[in-house]
Amino acid sequence: MTLPIPLTPRSSDFRAVRGSVTPRLWTPPLRPLTPATSYGFAVVDFARSVLGRPLDPWQEWDVIHAGEMLPDGRPRFRNILVLVARQNGKTWLLVVLSLFWIFIERWPLVLGTSTKLDYSRESWDKAVAIARSVRQLARRIPAKGGVRSTNGEQHLKTTFDTRYKIGAANDDGGRSLSIDRLVQDELRQHHDYSAWNAGTGAMSARPLAQNWCLSNAGDDKSVVLNDKRDEALTFIRWWEENGDEAVAELILAGELPAGMPSFRNGLFEWSAPLDADPLDLDALAQANPNLGVVGWDGLLRMDPQEVYLEGLTALTTGGLALTGFKTEKMCIRVVSMDPAIDPNAWRACIGPADLAGRRMAWCLDVSPDLEHATLTAAAMDGETAVLDVVEAWEGPTAVRQLQDALPGLVERNKPAVLGWFPKGPAAAAAAGIRDRHAKDRFYAWPPLWLEVQEITAETSAVCMGFAVDVKARLVRHADDPLQTGHVTAADRLATPGDTWRFSRRGAGHVDAAYAAAGAAHLARTLPKAPGTVRIVTGDD
Repeated sequence: MTLPIPLTPRSSDFRAVRGSVTPRLWTPPLRPLTPATSYGFAVVDFARSVLGRPLDPWQEWDVIHAGEMLPDGRPRFRNILVLVARQNGKTWLLVVLSLFWIFIERWPLVLGTSTKLDYSRESWDKAVAIARSVRQLARRIPAKGGVRSTNGEQHLKTTFDTRYKIGAANDDGGRSLSIDRLVQDELRQHHDYSAWNAGTGAMSARPLAQNWCLSNAGDDKSVVLNDKRDEALTFIRWWEENGDEAVAELILAGELPAGMPSFRNGLFEWSAPLDADPLDLDALAQANPNLGVVGWDGLLRMDPQEVYLEGLTALTTGGLALTGFKTEKMCIRVVSMDPAIDPNAWRACIGPADLAGRRMAWCLDVSPDLEHATLTAAAMDGETAVLDVVEAWEGPTAVRQLQDALPGLVERNKPAVLGWFPKGPAAAAAAGIRDRHAKDRFYAWPPLWLEVQEITAETSAVCMGFAVDVKARLVRHADDPLQTGHVTAADRLATPGDTWRFSRRGAGHVDAAYAAAGAAHLARTLPKAPGTVRIVTGDD
């Protein structure tokens, strides 16, 4: 039987795919890495000779580079950020490191954390099982009290008086402890600094301590991951412009060049380029170092065809499936994990947005912290709602600035209708809008010709209708950075009855998204302007 459509790519293409051992982005060493300058070589030997389960090639590369040492014996990196797509052996890397630290280097306390205790326990359970199965390690586990598995109190102790504990990543994780090696798994789930501060704070009295952070990519809410990655990238960029052997010698001698960012934050990132196609095998190989690799046990670590088909499904499905594939299998940061508005569809709606001469509908909205406000205009061009940001305000006085500027903006631009969502944060500005009868001898607000409308329609219907119009390319906008930023950052927030609206939760603002949706809604429901009146006489 002949297939009507040939397979793309061919089977031979899949067989040729090999994951990249070297990460796409990484912090360069200050000197050649040898067993004398990196403890990573000892980790590699420990996995092979003691555990009998060698690390995969990318894991060996990672521990050697992340294990770089300074001449005084301190680790080069105080904080290490390892970014790699899921299912590439991250858990096994943590197991090997944790056992190496308590049995070989004999650090008093190793603490592993994750957003859920069950995730931390997965690595801990494997470490305990391996330690018990290797005679050389098992005899160093006390018969009494060596392993405690009570939930919340898990630890693995050795006769060297060292221990490996686990806990949840929260504001209590690590407090009252002195941590020598900290593992913060799934850093993308840290939406604030509470867990980071608790864990790293417990390292402050340990000058030789080290913090390993492992994750795949996240979204704009992954504030800790994004900040720490940016810090590491700042040094990498500085080094590319200024670094050389002479500069490295200065740093190793304890001299810090003026203007140099911290050299003690390491980034090792296996990821696809930001604009990569989910079906690009080369890009997938950059994010998945185990793609097409056969391990020490003779098993294929990750099947390229399988990953390709996952990407095909995600691309076809779109939405959460696509953003999930990008973050988990391509290690690409996205704006939002569950976007209310399809980012690709929004980009496809870019075009001329001149509203001059059109009947405009205006909508304003305010952020929940009252520190950002947006006023957006919309007008119809046939069936298409054309959008443009009139003005935006930010800072502690944003609402007051809006109220003060609104009368002048209305008078100059003459919109047909001004609306807002009365059940949202824009209610903070309502006093200046609702004052329909505030008059003196010379001025009245609002003008009699302006219709002021509370958008009392179901908010979910307005948001969902806007998403439908964007998907159908019935919206046009000029790609204003503020508007695009808010629209593409807006998550879905489920509401009763299988509906949703834009979520105002999280670190970012979405008032420009609400203002855009409200303006488009008002423009579509705006009554048609009366035509020219013709007087008919008997002489006609």
